[in-house]
Amino acid sequence: MKTLAALPSTRMAVETAEAPAVVARMLRNNAQALVELGKLYRESKPSHIMTCARGSSAHAAAYLKYLVEMFLGVPCCSIGASVVSIYAAPLQLRDTILFTISQSGRSPDILAVQGAARRAGVPTIAITNDPSAPLAVDADICLPLCAGPEMSVAATKTFIGSAALAAAIVAECDDGHRLSEGLHGLPDDLQLARDLSWTSTEEIIAVAQSLYVLGRGPAMPMALEAALKFKETSGLHAEGFSAAEVMHGPMELVREGFPILVFAPNDAALHTTVATVERLEHAGARILRPEFHQTRHPALDAISMIQSFYVCAERIARMCGRNPDAPRMLKKITETT
Repeated sequence: MKTLAALPSTRMAVETAEAPAVVARMLRNNAQALVELGKLYRESKPSHIMTCARGSSAHAAAYLKYLVEMFLGVPCCSIGASVVSIYAAPLQLRDTILFTISQSGRSPDILAVQGAARRAGVPTIAITNDPSAPLAVDADICLPLCAGPEMSVAATKTFIGSAALAAAIVAECDDGHRLSEGLHGLPDDLQLARDLSWTSTEEIIAVAQSLYVLGRGPAMPMALEAALKFKETSGLHAEGFSAAEVMHGPMELVREGFPILVFAPNDAALHTTVATVERLEHAGARILRPEFHQTRHPALDAISMIQSFYVCAERIARMCGRNPDAPRMLKKITETT
């Protein structure tokens, strides 16, 4: 394991540090478009919401799903991106709104689903970092991430921006505006989260062979994202699970000292997550619950957690002697069909 003092900083570290400013800029620049989206939502009164995304963007879509269902009471589900582009399925879309999320805005399969929705007369909302990309141009409303160039293969600031934008969408559509105050303070909260140290957690994970990452509710997509980042940046086998689902098959793999990183915001699921953690500890797991900065609403704590996590993940990759900006098998943009 290498000492960090001898290793240069990375694009991943720089871009992670930019995330709070990205969120502030994204919220400011999308203010009017969000108002238009809120009006569209109230006028159309959809019976359900659809999303389509891949990779880290799919985790942002999953976070959107939890917030939509929790605050709007509307079912939200994901469309398999290949059902149109590969399987040519004639989707029967109606009484819905489609959200597509793609950092590049150029994935052919996501574009195919958006095209099917438009042909069906379904409103389409594109979330992308490139407002000139086909996904943005062809959408009814484009909500740009305003993140600027992201050069590291591992998406950080664009993911945090996507998650914050998901919260802004729900805040605008929610008549109670229950997330609005928390969103106003989110950039400042993310700055504080960015500066937290997870040193003891890093030291344990850097020498691990495998681990689980757990979350529940809005924190569950962040667990999936964290596991993906461990794979991408450190070549570490990590699996993300709901703190409920881990008690089924996955618990069988837990052995003495098996590391489990837990994302547990102080929300309605906390007591069940704590009960799960106690059972896993009894089975021999080494539970890692690093400190996180609480935001002004528990539903936004998941974004604060992933902000701190990205700092941790970049450091772990370098401790393992890897360059998180240059994975062996990956490139920045993956265009799937």
